[in-house]
Formats: sequence, C-alpha cells, structure tokens
Amino acid sequence: MFTGLIQTVGKVLAVTSRGSGASLTIQAPQLATEDEPLRLGESVAVNGACLTVASLPTADTFIADVLEETLRCTIFRGLQPGDGVNLERALRFGDRLDGHLVTGHVDGVGRLIAQRDEGRDKVFRFGCGADFARKTVRKGSVAVNGTSLTVCAVGDDWFEVALIPTTLRATVLGHLGIGAKVNLESDILGAYVRRALGCDSTTSLRQIIAAGFAD
Repeated sequence: MFTGLIQTVGKVLAVTSRGSGASLTIQAPQLATEDEPLRLGESVAVNGACLTVASLPTADTFIADVLEETLRCTIFRGLQPGDGVNLERALRFGDRLDGHLVTGHVDGVGRLIAQRDEGRDKVFRFGCGADFARKTVRKGSVAVNGTSLTVCAVGDDWFEVALIPTTLRATVLGHLGIGAKVNLESDILGAYVRRALGCDSTTSLRQIIAAGFAD
C-alpha cells in the first residue's frame, strides 16, 4: 500500500522489452537513504503502478519488471529514456497517512484535456472514461500518476483536480501538456462500498450517495 505522497521524481534510463513484457531501469538518487536502502523484492510505486525491485545495478538505480497486463493498463508503453516518473516507497504500518490509501493497482489511463489557472494554483481536467467517472465523487480522492489528489468536480467522462505549487514542483504533473496520458487509480474505499451494496458497474458513487441521503 501507498499514500500517494510522492517522495521524489526519478528518471527512466532504459526501457527493455522482455517477451510480452518489459523492464524499466530507473535512476532515483533521492529515494533511498543510508539508513534505509532499497532492497530486492520491495515494492515501489512508479507513476502510481506498484512494481517490484528486481535488480539494483547501483546504489541509486533499480530495475523493475513490467508484466504485459501492466503495460496494457498503464502509460508505460509510451515511456522513453529521460522521462521523469513519480516514485513512492511502500507504506509501513505505523507511518503517518497524509494522503489516502493507494494500492498501486492502476485502473486505467486518462488524458489531460484542459487546464486553467486559479490564482496561484492550477486546475486540471482529465478525460477518464465513463466507468472511472462513476467511481469518482467530488471531494473524494483519486491518484493521478500516483499522486494523491482531491476531486473538485466530476462529469460523465471527466474529473477535475486542483494542484498547489508544491505538487506542481515536486511531481511530474507540473510538466504535463494538453493531451498527456496519465495513470489513474480510483479510491479503493469507493470500490468496496459499491461491491458491498451489490451495485452493478453502471451505478455511480454519486447515485449511491444521493440514494442514501434520500433515505
């Protein structure tokens, strides 16, 4: 599990095909510390996707294997050497949970379709498809490239988030241009609510909440 609070931005050094999958070589000089170095087998969220450290060529570089299924569900097919990626090590029991519970299991790919300034902040609108929008509610949480954000508006196939300057500086989101693709993960708690209530995939969280208030 992760929190969606990005620890550092790493750099893709290589993308290597491995049969139907691939491996990523990522340089991350600020991810590990002397007291807590990266370990083989540990989980790292790379742009929000949970990957396993398969090799450690140097003290500040790791290699992670990427399954074909992960390539299908994420933006990893489009990664190129030199690209920046958001990185977060796995949450430990007892750590402060400042973001929200992020599993690292990406639901799919979205696209930045609009942005506007609101004072010092920026509001990004992401196209996400109808199914993802149904799992999203205003003031709820969403992970965009692994970054924990609060939804400020949602439509039938889009949602909006507001980003403060710190987030724009400290993550890859500050470098996104219109049309850029991103990994998306909905709030896992909302998925459990829908499942527990026996709702089908066409029922949105907004409908569930509205029905609850009506009762």
